Amino acid sequence: MSGNRKHGLNLSAGLLSASVALVLVLAKLWALSATQSLSIAASLADSALDLMVSVGGLAAIAYAARPPDEDHAFGHASAEDLAALGQSVVILASAAAIAGGAVFRLVSGPPSPITAEGRGIVVMVLSIALTSGLVLWQRRVIRATGNKVVAADQLHYLGDLIPGIGAILALWASATLGLGQVDSIVALGAAAMLAVGAVRIGKGAWDALMDRSAPPEMIEGIETIARDFPGVLGFHDLKTRISGSVVFVNLHIELDGAQTLDEAHAIGAALRRAILSAYPQADVMIHKDPVGVKPHPEDPRRRPAQTR
Repeated sequence: MSGNRKHGLNLSAGLLSASVALVLVLAKLWALSATQSLSIAASLADSALDLMVSVGGLAAIAYAARPPDEDHAFGHASAEDLAALGQSVVILASAAAIAGGAVFRLVSGPPSPITAEGRGIVVMVLSIALTSGLVLWQRRVIRATGNKVVAADQLHYLGDLIPGIGAILALWASATLGLGQVDSIVALGAAAMLAVGAVRIGKGAWDALMDRSAPPEMIEGIETIARDFPGVLGFHDLKTRISGSVVFVNLHIELDGAQTLDEAHAIGAALRRAILSAYPQADVMIHKDPVGVKPHPEDPRRRPAQTR
């Protein structure tokens, strides 16, 4: 799939995510004014955050897709991580506010009555239906592009489905059983899910900004490809770092020093294509050394070579 096609799919997922979030914010504002339900308030706050996250993610997708330039030789993929880190802080603050409101209502005596439960249930059913459709489209985009922003957004929306169902149960319990406290309990559960999701997103963004290595299974896979590749007699200094949805890979390979430069280049280029075929999200740079070359005494950082 071409880069333009992937970029178009990622943008479509971002636009759809922002559109769904905007519709749900407006619908839940109406439902909250009609019901005064704390669980709907929690769901409204979650949708408002979804809108912010989606707009930020859309901007990050657009900016990260820009090609490298004079000031950003390795591209702009870190924009995704910066956006995700900022979003996680706001989500944590919102979760704390929702939990505080729920605890206050639980300890302050009999809960305020919830009204117009039927309208609230209709809005929450609409929320679940729209969210489910969005998640299905995001899943299709992720399979095609592997974009990290879309994947994180999908996980967040998947997490929204459970609080939405919980809000419906809270409204039903209030309307049929008179159990108004269920509303606050559901709100606490929604706050906990928000906090867990925010910590997960924030950790992933922080790791990427701190140049964390690729997952061990990816490193092992690259090592296997290099170790078994025709013409490669050894390799060393395999280094990786994550930036947004891109994994940068640097690798030194050892080749027969008697072969021509054209032959050495052909081996290195073929190995790069093999790695990209296995890991399309990678940006691969390969340095070629003659086999048996001795490390320079002033180069203590060089790692031992690995051979077949």
